[in-house]
Amino acid sequence: EVQLVESGGGLVQPGGSLRLSCAAFGFTFSSSAMGWFRQAPGKEREFVGGISWSGSITYYADSVKGRFDISRDNAKNMVYLQMNSLKPEDTAVYYCNTVVVAFSGLEYEYWGQGTQVTVAS
Repeated sequence: EVQLVESGGGLVQPGGSLRLSCAAFGFTFSSSAMGWFRQAPGKEREFVGGISWSGSITYYADSVKGRFDISRDNAKNMVYLQMNSLKPEDTAVYYCNTVVVAFSGLEYEYWGQGTQVTVAS
């Protein structure tokens, strides 16, 4: 069973940093690209950033570029989101995401349960 489990959220002051983690289970993590999304109250879920299966390619939404950094450890089946220079508008529930391609060729999208990040003084 595919599972994504986020952790590391919390309350942080503006300008502070936080590191989110996502533990992956039940699929070939080392062959899968991973993504981070977020959803603020009353807003649509939005893309934050992604990382290729090898970790050699990362890409970010313009709103977080230069402040956030995604990395992964394929030996531990973990993906991380390092968030620096946090702003109140970064407040949201953050989700880990992946798409798994079955032998049939069908694609299945999976989400974690989310972790709350609140940026406030």
